[in-house]
Amino acid sequence: MRDASVGHQCPECVAEGRRTQRSARTAFGGSVAGRDGVVTKTLIGLNVIAALIGVALYGADTLLPNGGLFGQLTQWQLAGGVFGPSFGWNTNQGVVVYTGVYDGGYYRLVTAMFIHYGIIHLLFNMWALWTVGRPLEAALGRFRFAALYLLAGIGGNVAALLINPNATSAGASTAIFGLFAAFFVIARRLGGDTRQILVVLVINLVITFTLPGVSWAGHVGGLVTGALVAAILAYAPRDRRTVIQAVGCAIVLVALVGITLAKVASVTA
Repeated sequence: MRDASVGHQCPECVAEGRRTQRSARTAFGGSVAGRDGVVTKTLIGLNVIAALIGVALYGADTLLPNGGLFGQLTQWQLAGGVFGPSFGWNTNQGVVVYTGVYDGGYYRLVTAMFIHYGIIHLLFNMWALWTVGRPLEAALGRFRFAALYLLAGIGGNVAALLINPNATSAGASTAIFGLFAAFFVIARRLGGDTRQILVVLVINLVITFTLPGVSWAGHVGGLVTGALVAAILAYAPRDRRTVIQAVGCAIVLVALVGITLAKVASVTA
């Protein structure tokens, strides 16, 4: 028997009640389980693990900010960051060639979201993810929030590839700028106050366009993609909401893949 608000219930009765009771959903169709922030915490954990892997493989230089405010370019960024043409790196053992997106390294459009230029870069992005990610995950639910994050990150990386393919771009900020835009869209949809997130957006855009070495294309690309995905999630009609949300997100992904393939084809043809 299991304790209940009044008396006790048998396990079979509890299981039957769960099957027949409609689960609670958020305003956008997601599960209220997103309130526990599991996806946000998992993403932060993956970024931290990626940083530790970089230290284990290539040394402490992958985290130490000894090449500027956000650190220096190391083999770790070359291993998973975004760039077009393949890149050669001189080591004591000879030249190591890292395969770029133009030569089939498409995985970089995803892995770049989890690799950072030093500890300051990592901590700043994780603080932003923790601050904005939890309320968005609570509003959207786990799966919708995860789709938003990944699509925004990929969108930012695709934009970085299009605008500056010869530079190495990495960091979770492509996805986080998408979360900033999504926070604005969701707040507007719910009739909330958007002034605070607008201030955050303006400050981050000023930093993007004034600090040297920051991938403005990646940030703007993530911002635009995040806004688009958030609009799909927030304004899908209620009667067919889940289907429209899934199809809309799939179309965004297909469009990003198509843009990438078209870029690669134009260069390698």
